[in-house]
Amino acid sequence: MTTVIRPFIPATAKRLLPNRWDLIAFPLILGFLLFATTGIQGTWAPISALQTEPISLDAANLPEYALRTTLRMLAAMIASIVFTLVYGTLAAKSRRAGQLLVPILDILQSVPVLGYISFTVTFFLALFPGRVLGAEFAAIFAIFTSQAWNMTFSFYQSLRTVPNDLKEVSQNLRLSGWQKFWKLEVPFSMPGMIWNMMMSMSGGWFFVVASEAITVGDKTVTLPGVGSYLAMAISNKDLTAVGWVILTMTVVIVIYDQFLFRPLVAWADKFRLEDTMSQAAPESWVLNLIQRTRIIQQLLRPFGKLLKKLARMRLNIALPQSIHTESHSSVSRGLDIAWGGFMVLLCGYVSWKLYSFISSEVGLGETLKVVGLGFITLVRVTLLIALASIVWVPLGVLIGLRPRLAEMIQPIAQFLAAFPANLLFPVFVVFIVHFKLNPDIWLSPLIVLGTQWYILFNVVAGASAFPNDFREAATNFHIKGWQWWKQVMLPGIFPYYITGAITASGGAWNASIVSEMVSWGDDKLAAHGLGAYIAQTTATGDFPKILLGICVMSLFVVLFNRLLWRPLYAIAENKLRLN
Repeated sequence: MTTVIRPFIPATAKRLLPNRWDLIAFPLILGFLLFATTGIQGTWAPISALQTEPISLDAANLPEYALRTTLRMLAAMIASIVFTLVYGTLAAKSRRAGQLLVPILDILQSVPVLGYISFTVTFFLALFPGRVLGAEFAAIFAIFTSQAWNMTFSFYQSLRTVPNDLKEVSQNLRLSGWQKFWKLEVPFSMPGMIWNMMMSMSGGWFFVVASEAITVGDKTVTLPGVGSYLAMAISNKDLTAVGWVILTMTVVIVIYDQFLFRPLVAWADKFRLEDTMSQAAPESWVLNLIQRTRIIQQLLRPFGKLLKKLARMRLNIALPQSIHTESHSSVSRGLDIAWGGFMVLLCGYVSWKLYSFISSEVGLGETLKVVGLGFITLVRVTLLIALASIVWVPLGVLIGLRPRLAEMIQPIAQFLAAFPANLLFPVFVVFIVHFKLNPDIWLSPLIVLGTQWYILFNVVAGASAFPNDFREAATNFHIKGWQWWKQVMLPGIFPYYITGAITASGGAWNASIVSEMVSWGDDKLAAHGLGAYIAQTTATGDFPKILLGICVMSLFVVLFNRLLWRPLYAIAENKLRLN
């Protein structure tokens, strides 16, 4: 009888051998790297290539176009995350900085994507003369402006509502400012941040047409992508091509939901604030696959150790006049007066420069007309946000409290949020023209189609982050019905809802530009409103009137936020914090 002698393999050597999960994960990773490399190569081509290789409605080109669009959106997402961490931290932790940065953020989210494109496309094209890279940066920046603001508002809200007992624990552990930021504040913000990242990614699709098919005055730049393909399909009245766009968007959204957002949601579940474990936790097959690999885990371990080492560094970065440590001495009051004077002078200087530029071609009558159009759009936005809140707050709570249901709804919600209003233009235009309806009324729903999801996603984030032990306490005390909504759930999600409502309101103003003036081939419809005014002046390249429309829109948004949303936000911050 022969004995088979198997070679002895030390345990340390086994860790260096791939397992079956590595054999599945490695091809996926290499495939993504290959696709990314293929998409990036086109950015180094000369800009003349955009004219020699025009956009084609051949459906065979859509995979390449989808790849280019997705890479732009991911690049904008990375830029948005960096902006969020820096800007949101300064605004939340420094009282004086917040007095300037928060109003600026209100203005930035109210400035339409077309407004940014009007004044930045020339800059980026000049930054990289003769190269497609300049146009790519212009498109990425335009997408960034549709992604960053709601993420920043979410992170700002999380920093301002960190429970006091957790702050006391960090003080007792003598964590430095740097350690507290990475060990407490960023983890606490993760659930809301990730759901807002999903909304930002989907919101980028809403303006992808404006960012890839750029027309400002006599300058026209068309980049290969789903947005430019859709713009051409609408211009040619090609319903078959529109159908291919819908199918392509569905496939792309499912892919990045499975490979990016679902793993992030499952990973962020460990940061939930609770003393008891929820019975149903979100799962991701991609995250489970990566966790079961052997070689990939070995490759990732040094990066994990480096990140942990960076997070544990005892850097004590103190911001001036922190909201928790500011004094009320005469020096502090003097600095407050000096800072207030600086802000007044800065606002006065900016206002004077804007007035000088606008008044060169625009008179008082035109200004009053634009203000009147702004009031019309204000009524539309207010009514639509109220209706969206009534619908999506209860549904968002229902989804957020049930992780299994959230897993099923998540890709559907992302698809609906990403669904560009442009795809519905044919239906609305044909319907309104056929029945001779009033565009002022029937074009209004297009404004809220893309922005209502800010409310849903933030409410889902708030409900999913709601402590499980609070829910169990409400069950033990037999709190049900309206009392449960009034005393338990609505106070718990209120900060998240306000964040969603603020960004939805700003997004609705932004969406009015593409929704109050629509076209399908040669048929064009325009509603009375500020959005249609900005769209018309942008198409003609009338910069003073473009700037007038943007300034009036920014003024309406800032006043609306100051008079309504900010007082409600103060209530959420001071009275409804989870302590």
